[in-house]
Amino acid sequence: MANIVITGSTKGIGFGLAKAFIKCGHKVIISGRSNESVREALDRLQTPACKCQGFVCDTSDRQQVEALWQYAQVSLGSVDIWINNAGLARTGWSILDIPQEEIEAMVHTNLMGTINGCRVAAAGMQLQGQGKIFNMLGGGSDGEYFPGMGIYGSTKRGLDYFTDALGKELKPSGILVGKIRPGMVVTDAVIREARSNPDRFARSRKFMNNLVDQVDTVAEFLVQKILNCNKSGEKIRWLTGGKMATRMLVGMVRKREDQFARHGL
Repeated sequence: MANIVITGSTKGIGFGLAKAFIKCGHKVIISGRSNESVREALDRLQTPACKCQGFVCDTSDRQQVEALWQYAQVSLGSVDIWINNAGLARTGWSILDIPQEEIEAMVHTNLMGTINGCRVAAAGMQLQGQGKIFNMLGGGSDGEYFPGMGIYGSTKRGLDYFTDALGKELKPSGILVGKIRPGMVVTDAVIREARSNPDRFARSRKFMNNLVDQVDTVAEFLVQKILNCNKSGEKIRWLTGGKMATRMLVGMVRKREDQFARHGL
């Protein structure tokens, strides 16, 4: 049984990971930016056998991340797996048109939040003598370009380099550092952006429908890979190049079930 901390886990893929870990019998601490979001997530996760706790944490504030680590230490005794999942995706704008506040929000959360999480978790794991740290990557982290994702993709590309560097620096300690690429998942953020710009969503819906997946499907796959991962630097990937190519080819002859309809889109 592992003790796990997941940042930004009151919704989306982070929540899905928490649910999947709990289903496997592990102890999980979820976190989010507000008491309300943490309470609501815990209510949704509660089962007779649930081993889950929650803590309010804004990862862009190092002191709050340190408080999350201390809470986990006291509550669980140790942290075996720390997942830096907290992130923001504000897409649909060109680099010149995106509002300044959206740029700063993504940089602070995606970059500084993950760096804070890694530094705090790594320091704590060095003291306890073991642990695994995983960083959530995303579109752009491999250097690919997506229209409207210039800033978001840049933060994820930066995280890819940062994660490689951290893994090399921590190699002598035995602390494992890995990457997660969940692929295209129908999250609250995707639904929000689809509703905010229905014309753009309508144009890309058919293409996206061949590639997107539901949170629970992806999360259960990722959890097994995370638990079994024993090599630093490994990239756990759901939507591989081969899978993408196969889906696009199949989509030319057979229509896939609409992955968005169940979400009211």
